[in-house]
Amino acid sequence: MKVISARITAMPENLFSPMPQVYVTFENGVEEFLFEYYPDEISFTAAEFLGKTKQECHNLKFEKDRRYLTS
Repeated sequence: MKVISARITAMPENLFSPMPQVYVTFENGVEEFLFEYYPDEISFTAAEFLGKTKQECHNLKFEKDRRYLTS
């Protein structure tokens, strides 16, 4: 099942605000929470998730985390 739309919640306003969360909608119309992330380490745009499977979306986060941690 592939992602047809994605949304990312607001960036944190202060230290105690929630981290951005990624939600995607699949071809069957179901919206699902994928993950949250630390925006001072990695970033995303909604377009990066379009056409990907759930596993490919998680792999995208993993790869960005890995690049950040090894830089």
